[in-house]
Amino acid sequence: METNLQFRLAARPVGMVKDSDWQVVEEALRPLADGEIRVKVLYLSLDPAMRGWMNEGKSYIRPVAIGEVMRAGGVGVVVESKSPRFAPGDHVAGGTGVQRYWTGAADDKAGHFHTIDPQLAPLTTYLNTLGMPGMTAYFGLLEVGQPKAGETVVVSGAAGAVGQTVGQVAKQLGCRVVGIAGGQDKCDFVVNQLGFDACIDYKNASVKDGLKQHCPQGVDVYFDNVGGEILDTVLTRINLKARIVICGAISQYNNTTPVKGPSNYLALLVNRARMEGIVVFDYADRYHLGVAALAGWMKEGKLKSKEDVVQGLTQFPQALNMLFEGKNFGKLVLQVATA
Repeated sequence: METNLQFRLAARPVGMVKDSDWQVVEEALRPLADGEIRVKVLYLSLDPAMRGWMNEGKSYIRPVAIGEVMRAGGVGVVVESKSPRFAPGDHVAGGTGVQRYWTGAADDKAGHFHTIDPQLAPLTTYLNTLGMPGMTAYFGLLEVGQPKAGETVVVSGAAGAVGQTVGQVAKQLGCRVVGIAGGQDKCDFVVNQLGFDACIDYKNASVKDGLKQHCPQGVDVYFDNVGGEILDTVLTRINLKARIVICGAISQYNNTTPVKGPSNYLALLVNRARMEGIVVFDYADRYHLGVAALAGWMKEGKLKSKEDVVQGLTQFPQALNMLFEGKNFGKLVLQVATA
């Protein structure tokens, strides 16, 4: 009989997530009740935000409880259904959790499942450009960053899931786009494949010098995915009325000491600039607009989506830590099964 393999949170991590922070459980699949569906998980989205969900404390979403299946977005195929909303064979995206199968009510608010079309784009794209990272990039840039043609937009984590889409959208809007990424390969990809105007390799070059070279007119919009020293450095180059979009701070997520805030924050005062956070769930009722815009650009060949796929559900702990070691190249996805 087919069984379900789950990764449940066993302890609140301190620093980097360890194997002992997980409980791996295998159990039999229960029969469906009326109104329920069973989804075979094919791919899981691995995101830096998952590290924050493991911590106890107030945030934009409740923490994952000890003993609970780890929260994660995923795509899969409906294999059983007792709901008129979904039929076996439907491909869906939603909150699957880190497990082999998701079973529950078709209208479950935590799952938020919706059908997707594998003919429109590869399934992994629905976890990247046409999924949460794409929506974060699209609404974060347009609603919070509010770029105008001719302005200079700087993006950290430029080769990552959110950063790659931010930069490409900014180019579509007529902006000069400068990325910050770790390693020459990532920088080459950002410039040569994604069409950024320049990219600063923070691992092998000075970010301060790179900003002086590539942003001679200063920075109008900064989309921050990393926090820490890079945020501090960019603040020294912002223009009057600049907009800083705070999307994430991956450099700080595994700190065992307090998060390092920006010491150059007075640049906001001097330049009458604005720093504002972006949480993608705030735009849920408009996701369809973001998907339509991004899918249109993709169809026209103006926007690319790169995923870094790791094979096997049992590789989840090691794959998740790749995010914080800078080892992923593109949107990190875990393949759980084949259709």
